[in-house]
Amino acid sequence: MFSWNSNQYLKFKNERTQPSIDLANRINLDNPQSIIDIGCGPGNSTEVLQRRFPNSKIIGIDSSAEMIAKAKSQHNDLDFICCDVNDLFCRQEKYDVVFSNACIQWIPNHYELIKNLMSLLNDNGVLAVQIPYNQNEPVQKIISEITKSKKWVDCFENPREKYVLNFSEYYYDLLADISHSFEMWQTTYFHKMKSYESMLEWYRGTGLRPYLEELNEAQKADFESEFLNRVMQEYPAQANGDIIFKFPRLFFTAVK
Repeated sequence: MFSWNSNQYLKFKNERTQPSIDLANRINLDNPQSIIDIGCGPGNSTEVLQRRFPNSKIIGIDSSAEMIAKAKSQHNDLDFICCDVNDLFCRQEKYDVVFSNACIQWIPNHYELIKNLMSLLNDNGVLAVQIPYNQNEPVQKIISEITKSKKWVDCFENPREKYVLNFSEYYYDLLADISHSFEMWQTTYFHKMKSYESMLEWYRGTGLRPYLEELNEAQKADFESEFLNRVMQEYPAQANGDIIFKFPRLFFTAVK
């Protein structure tokens, strides 16, 4: 199991937080009493929920002790617990909002998972989820091709998988079956990167992290150089020198 680094993750705090703002603003409840933020990371999404619902009791959970420690240090007025999402399903606690921003792509079996998340809700409660839906973007193909290449494949005994259903229609059918009503939408964020090294910094905090942790320093430099060269080929710079980093994300809210 690889470890998360909250400082690396927060180098792009604004860009990583905006989807949680957009998701929270689509929760159509006037005064939810209890909210759980699943995969809260360093607490930026939990803070968004606090601003959106200032009178609610909100708790953030994450399986990373490092992320929870960072969340507690930055948001000492909020409650955070280090635990695995699966630990919640055998408890009796229910919530008016179950919120998850950019987390469940790391958890397998979405058909079962989303049903279990719905089970955590009180009647008329809302499940609100955002999933990075960028599996067809050039940068994801670059990571896949490099890590599976003859040069690198033997370096990674347990490559980190993402568990995203291939087609959004699969989520549609699932939500139609298990919810009273639901909404789905997709947004592509156009992040403005000032350099190709900025894209590398972004992925050092997420998609490349499990691979980089298995390499020594010389290998890391070689791996990152190969990644940068490929990114430069796939993402031409704009006239002003910026690089447009497109990042599609899938959202849904579902009422129990």
